[in-house]
Amino acid sequence: MSGGLLVAGTTSDAGKSVVTAGICRWLARQGVKVAPFKAQNMSLNSFVTREGAEIGRAQAMQAQACRIEPTSLMNPVLLKPGGEQSSQVVLLGRPVGEMSARGYHGGRQQRLLGTVLDSLAELRRTYDVVVCEGAGSPAEINLRRTDIVNMGIARGARLPVLVVGDIDRGGVFASFFGTLALLAPEDQELVAGFLVNKFRGDVSLLEPGLDMLRDLTGRRTYGVLPFRHGLGIDEEDGLRVSLRGAVRESAVAPPVGEDVLRVAVCAIPLMSNFTDVDALAAEPGVVVRFVDRPEELADADLVIVPGTRGTVRALEWLRARGLADALVRRAARQRPVLGICGGFQILGEHIEDEVESRAGAVPGLGLLPVRVRFAPEKTLARPAGRALGEPVEGYEIHHGVASVEGGEPFLDGCRSGQTWGTHWHGSLESDRFRRAFLREVAAAAGRRFVPAPDTSFAALREEQLDRLGDLIEQHADTDALWRLIESGAPQGLPFIPPGAPA
Repeated sequence: MSGGLLVAGTTSDAGKSVVTAGICRWLARQGVKVAPFKAQNMSLNSFVTREGAEIGRAQAMQAQACRIEPTSLMNPVLLKPGGEQSSQVVLLGRPVGEMSARGYHGGRQQRLLGTVLDSLAELRRTYDVVVCEGAGSPAEINLRRTDIVNMGIARGARLPVLVVGDIDRGGVFASFFGTLALLAPEDQELVAGFLVNKFRGDVSLLEPGLDMLRDLTGRRTYGVLPFRHGLGIDEEDGLRVSLRGAVRESAVAPPVGEDVLRVAVCAIPLMSNFTDVDALAAEPGVVVRFVDRPEELADADLVIVPGTRGTVRALEWLRARGLADALVRRAARQRPVLGICGGFQILGEHIEDEVESRAGAVPGLGLLPVRVRFAPEKTLARPAGRALGEPVEGYEIHHGVASVEGGEPFLDGCRSGQTWGTHWHGSLESDRFRRAFLREVAAAAGRRFVPAPDTSFAALREEQLDRLGDLIEQHADTDALWRLIESGAPQGLPFIPPGAPA
């Protein structure tokens, strides 16, 4: 078997990542050797594979749904925004330069189609099924000529296409019909049908509309997935998406000790890998919130300055909003602050940046004895070690090279009083280390908070992925999905005018 499927969506955040992960987990539970694929991803949430390649975190989580190790083949093109109109282009896990949106869509993107198709072909030679995820909408008619992630990859690899629509937003029938009607005949023949996402209520009330949609388009609906809280995985569509995660919702569990622990995360510009805090919110009694005003730090027991694709820009933003002064006052009072990656760099004494912002010499907040110089080469690593007497693992993605000139060692960074800094993402996913760190924070904050002795972040992630697999198994027509994956789109599907503009 060498099956495949492209999961497209009527819009961004329609649920493509979740549906892809759910189909992957459902297939893996059937004993199918399955892998995920996203030709081109735009995301500041990324991950480092065992081979030292950078890919989108959504694809790493989808690989976990497949119960396999992620590789660069699963996300050959990653775009990391650095501003409103430019992004760093990461090709097969390695950065190859910055490019404007006009320059990328003006020719570079189309030249990458061969690399994308080769990556997909290699995966298909290795796995029984490859479940591909699209991006945005396949009906973005202004971008179709250079598309390599939606109908471009579907047509190049002859993949059947399932279009997902978010009915919770409203207008799902118009979205389905309009998406199909704006595709060229050669693209339409690959669109097998639809999948409704986030439905609330009695499905029988929806069925007449689905019948009418089939009459209008000649295409069936492969399932109606009910609305479920907390099904978001590590997606790329922004902060709002991350806050929906089931792991975060587990924070409603009562604390083990007498107090809760309040964590404030500074919502800095170009925030990257904000999924670092998911493991904190998985702890019963830990309350995590994102903040952008200095007064919101007042009752926090721990403040986190997270990673960012724009360290100098984020530092300027903190100063302009008064958050920088609030952080300095907080550190002086020995109240816990943690900087991760770009946040670690911000807490240092000095930044020399001729690479990311090209701002040259910039003073940091001076809370840690660290000097940072930005190097053209990006550090991509999967470090492991010990901290606070416990084993810990993480991953590194940064251009800034830190020279630590004092303080106590902490991972690859340092600690000064109750201010901590490290380049390691993902360290808080190490359960024993996370509990040790939270005990330190609680003691410094004077809170009678006790970490739960048995919280397993990895187990919570597995439970979340199983819930996605359950959603597909229970609410999609899995027999029809099998036929679609194995045999491709049905023959003789009707063309729906007007089609794509010439």
